[in-house]
Amino acid sequence: MTKLKKRKSITKSMAIEMIKDQGGTIRTTKAIKMGIHPVTLYKLYETGHLEKISRGVYRLTELEAISNPDFVMIAARVPHAVICLISALSYHNLTSQIPHKVSIAIKRDSRKPTIEFPPISVHRFSPASYQAGIEETIIDGVLVRIYNPEKTIADCFKFRNEIGMDVVLEAIKLYKTRKSFKLDEILKYAGICRVEKVIKPYLEIIL
Repeated sequence: MTKLKKRKSITKSMAIEMIKDQGGTIRTTKAIKMGIHPVTLYKLYETGHLEKISRGVYRLTELEAISNPDFVMIAARVPHAVICLISALSYHNLTSQIPHKVSIAIKRDSRKPTIEFPPISVHRFSPASYQAGIEETIIDGVLVRIYNPEKTIADCFKFRNEIGMDVVLEAIKLYKTRKSFKLDEILKYAGICRVEKVIKPYLEIIL
């Protein structure tokens, strides 16, 4: 009873400030742990102070429009997921493809996440491959994990039969146009993904 009263003592205005301190986006479970009562959270949603961007995830409506809502929703729901393959290529401007699903990587022994929206494509990576080449970026106050361009190219070779060799080759050609072509980095990640022998001939031709 004491804990319940303590949580109720947090007013709507106090809750708003607390959510702002979290970057403007918050999960219901996190809000409750912080002492924001579920009733307070619902009232903020009901009065238009919060918008629901996914199940159990809310965002302050006073913030600017979400620049990449799909990534934000996934990162908020599945913090350990890493954006990969075509979705990562698109983020890094290395493809002309328009992803119809968000490709995410999880550890091989992790439980497959269940998300109603956006549609996702889940890929299980080995421990070494999962951990390598992760970049962390803040999008609309939410920490999003995504593989860097070099790791993404290596991953695409690993899954070339699934995404198509034409997509992979286009990615390398677009990457080549950049001022910084990190061949050693690509080969390093290719070694981790066990596709170094496969990728070398293509890199030699394009280079």
